[in-house]
Amino acid sequence: MSRFRSLLQASLNATRRALVWNIEDLVPPSERYIFNFSSKDELKNWHLYSDSEYGGLSSAALEIKDTGNGSTSVGLFSGNLSLDVMEGSKWNMTRSGFCGMRSKKFDGFIDLDGYDTIALKLKGDGRCYISTIYTENWVNSPGQDEDNSWQAFVFVPKDNWYIAKIPLTRYAPTWRGNIINARMEMNPARIVGMSLSVNAEGGVPDAKSGPGDFGVEVDWIKALRMMQ
Repeated sequence: MSRFRSLLQASLNATRRALVWNIEDLVPPSERYIFNFSSKDELKNWHLYSDSEYGGLSSAALEIKDTGNGSTSVGLFSGNLSLDVMEGSKWNMTRSGFCGMRSKKFDGFIDLDGYDTIALKLKGDGRCYISTIYTENWVNSPGQDEDNSWQAFVFVPKDNWYIAKIPLTRYAPTWRGNIINARMEMNPARIVGMSLSVNAEGGVPDAKSGPGDFGVEVDWIKALRMMQ
């Protein structure tokens, strides 16, 4: 009889363990790497764009830069911002002076539903950059191919490494660079890409602006869970 009670107790304990949810299994890690510029292979995940596609004269490059200690590297996004427009351009440009690096579309979606903040480790030139998150199209009309874009300014201090932490709630919905004046919430479970861009004009007060050279080093981009 004691053996029977022992088996019964073991069965009950196993059942209890199966029924009790382990909260640590349900909550994601406190941080998650999205991009890490530690090798040249990372460059395959990105493409560049600028006003030169529409008759502007800005230019950009993305490369992997050795930090000097022989064991680590970072990405270097750099170029030149120009307000000029190519003579005879067929495009009726209303503004120029912008460049960006955009990730190629993920294989499916990246699910950041358990996170509330995007963090970027950057070293720059005192300019203001724009962090953009692209999500599955649900704001636009059915049949449109453009993804929804959500943008936030990132001021990058000059010559010092800086970790910018941007709550997802600070990303504003935009349409071709203009903020959409509507109450909408991002769906962090359906992210299809990201970008980092720079404009010659605009940004935050006291940031460097105007045409000329730009450059920002990018070590990594992460998702953080700041609220426990």
